[in-house]
Amino acid sequence: MSQVTTAGAIKNTNRWSTRQLVTMALMCAIAALFSFVQIPILPAAPFLTYDPSLMPAMVCGFAFGPGAGFAVGAVAAVIHGLILGEWVGSLMNICATLFFVVPAAAIYARKHTFAGAIAGLLVGCVIATAGAVLTNLTIGVWFWYGSADAIMPLMLPAVVPFNLIKTVLNSALTLIVYKAISNLITPKKDQVKGR
Repeated sequence: MSQVTTAGAIKNTNRWSTRQLVTMALMCAIAALFSFVQIPILPAAPFLTYDPSLMPAMVCGFAFGPGAGFAVGAVAAVIHGLILGEWVGSLMNICATLFFVVPAAAIYARKHTFAGAIAGLLVGCVIATAGAVLTNLTIGVWFWYGSADAIMPLMLPAVVPFNLIKTVLNSALTLIVYKAISNLITPKKDQVKGR
């Protein structure tokens, strides 16, 4: 959206600049590709596989705010679902983005320091793990398991540790990647020296 100023010039009033939108589109593509990496972590639950697709979403969340991070993660999840024809998994991945990326990016937006990033990621790990339990007991039961009895025995030995490991891995990757590219993708006015 644009707006004409009193001087007759056109002022861009969009929330995200063209450069940010291009960066977000690139991150969506990377996240969608990463979503096809499937690495089993726990031998007790080989059906639970890790992929690093939330890392690009978190990088965008740190750079451009929680809305951008959520948009990247959600679009990547939809792309993955459309390619595989698996919408339930996409819905659960959208929820994972909401629970992990949004709180972490929101905290980092308020406290733009390394300590703020760590605090945000820790909160995101906890909320995402609790959210995984919730989505497995709701969406998972409704569309996959048929009954909570099918998944409840796996909650503590598999679902909770898997999601803690997954979010910690994504957090570590985010810190590495964001540190390396933050000044390339973050608007100059929002750059913080030494982060």
